Amino acid sequence: MNFDLSEEQQMFVTSVERFAAPVDVEARRKLRLSPTGYDRARWQSLAEMGLIALSASEDAGGMGGSAVDLALVLEAIGKANAPDPLLEHGILPALLLERGGASDVLEGVLAGETIATLAWTERGQRYSPKAKGMKAEGTEGSFTLTGEKTMVMGALLADLFIVTADLGGDTACFLVPKDAPGLEVRAYRLADGSIAGELKLTRTSAATKLALDAAALDGIIADIRLLAAAEMVGLGQRLLEDTLAYVKEREQFGVAIGSFQALQHRLVDCYARGEQARSMLYRAALTDRADAAKWQRAAAGAKAFIGENVDAIAREAVQMHGGMGITDELAIGHALKRVLLLARLFGDVDTVLAEYALAA
Repeated sequence: MNFDLSEEQQMFVTSVERFAAPVDVEARRKLRLSPTGYDRARWQSLAEMGLIALSASEDAGGMGGSAVDLALVLEAIGKANAPDPLLEHGILPALLLERGGASDVLEGVLAGETIATLAWTERGQRYSPKAKGMKAEGTEGSFTLTGEKTMVMGALLADLFIVTADLGGDTACFLVPKDAPGLEVRAYRLADGSIAGELKLTRTSAATKLALDAAALDGIIADIRLLAAAEMVGLGQRLLEDTLAYVKEREQFGVAIGSFQALQHRLVDCYARGEQARSMLYRAALTDRADAAKWQRAAAGAKAFIGENVDAIAREAVQMHGGMGITDELAIGHALKRVLLLARLFGDVDTVLAEYALAA
């Protein structure tokens, strides 16, 4: 397989690396501890680089990036251990809004002026995207939503919530602004330091319903699964590189621990896992998207494989660093926690592997 990048792809990767470089561990920690878990000025800068627009077609005002283009950008964000929630607040809302026909709202999201997030998780539903507890009533242009959502990422950062709700037995998506009457938010921090929250809606008005059916939602979920896997590939690379540097410096019994054969074998295994994960990522990204079932199966398989292998790399990295490996004082602590979150986004390893097996 040819892994050489085009000139344009290399430009985007270099831009991400340059953008993320000034954010060291301490800066990342402070950013996560801010009231909303992120900085809106930084988000505006990210949008100006065209990273959000890359996920939308040219007809929708975007840059028409391919699955490989987006995967490369997310891999670079992971490798830099960047705190930027491009996947959950940039690419995911952009895909939903474009395919749902909300071009007027999409314009603000692509420009970085509006931060949106998807509220889809419900208690007792595990990773099922089908809405049950959130109910929608009304007719076109005049809907009301009642119910609760859990684990809504960016709950205090978002200007706009894209809420899934049961409408006559089908799952539909509605746009709800953060200041809508009847909307309550209870925020808390996730493992990676970002802020999520519980949403409670009580007859909250939602004038806009996206033109998305179940098949369209499944397609978008497949896209995000693949891109979550891409970020994990980058994180796995960062974890391995930091661990290699550490074992060359850390001494025990008067020699660097990297000279111990047992650790060398384990690090080689981590290297092999990382290379296999990258190959799996690009293989899935190059799958023919015209065949929806094949594309969704490939994305599920890639996320399961990459999630399992990068998780193994992260745990080896932490073990070789010792107890300090899980703290926020080291980059690998942040990377591990981000991997834990991404590995469970739209389905953990067991869930997506089961879907892959059923579809195979």
